[in-house]
Amino acid sequence: MDRLERKKQKKLINLNDTLMVTLRTVNSLIGNSMDEASLKRHRKGMERAGLLAAPKNDILVTPFNVEGIECEEIVPEFAHNPAIAILYAHGGGYVTGNLNYARILGAKLALSTGFTTFSFDYRLAPENPYPAALDDAMKVWNCLTERYSPENILIAGDSAGGNLALCLTQKLLTEGKTPPRMLLLFSPWTDMTATAPSYETYEDKDPILTKEYVTEAAKAYISGQGGFEDERFSPLFGRLNGLPPVYIMAGQNEILLDDSLRLHDQILKNGGTATLDIEEDGWHVYQQMPIALATQAMKRLSAHVSSVIYGKTPD
Repeated sequence: MDRLERKKQKKLINLNDTLMVTLRTVNSLIGNSMDEASLKRHRKGMERAGLLAAPKNDILVTPFNVEGIECEEIVPEFAHNPAIAILYAHGGGYVTGNLNYARILGAKLALSTGFTTFSFDYRLAPENPYPAALDDAMKVWNCLTERYSPENILIAGDSAGGNLALCLTQKLLTEGKTPPRMLLLFSPWTDMTATAPSYETYEDKDPILTKEYVTEAAKAYISGQGGFEDERFSPLFGRLNGLPPVYIMAGQNEILLDDSLRLHDQILKNGGTATLDIEEDGWHVYQQMPIALATQAMKRLSAHVSSVIYGKTPD
């Protein structure tokens, strides 16, 4: 076996190793699992994941409240640029996730960019379907714009949070308001129809998501208010012209891969600026994990953000 072949084999994801088994156990809801007991177990699992995986050093976390929405301000203790802020929306299919879970990527964003990061505990479906999460996001955005100009705010989101980040920005544009400086999207959920080829191609490789879970979460969020293809729920089919620069990160081994690929292509077709970062060894929002692959990804994100904000990558 030559060196190249060994390298290729090393890069294959082993779905039976401890990390991948744990990921499937913690993250996957299968089939018709939106009942109260299943959701309760899943939400507790994601909260535990946040408590275990969120960085705890070199950040200052301060809770605050916006019109009844619990929020956190995460400030990096070193290399802090207080002039720029990130509004971060956590993932979880719009049915799970909280501030503890959000702190994983919220802290990583603050530490990698040097910017103050704000996360928020938006209301979840099925108890609070569309447009509850979007309404909460808009309230927090309006609060931040009292402190920062929109040109000094980046909006970030992973998975359903990426959906929310896109929908919020599209809403701002539709209402004639100034959009954020930039969008940072981790494996964004852009198309709720679940018809993309990647659902089949990576069905057996994705350690996080199943098509059944995605479909059930979409139903819970939409709650009979429209079709999966409605741009209110699937921003891939909404307004993509006029967006600020978009940085999209995804893993090669995820069923939502086409959601990122097609978003990138459509933004470019609409005359926008978009950068696509696909990690061949990655999976859905792999950046959350305390592993070298995630560290490298956040360094790439930091370099890209610095190039946009400062005009060049700092030494």
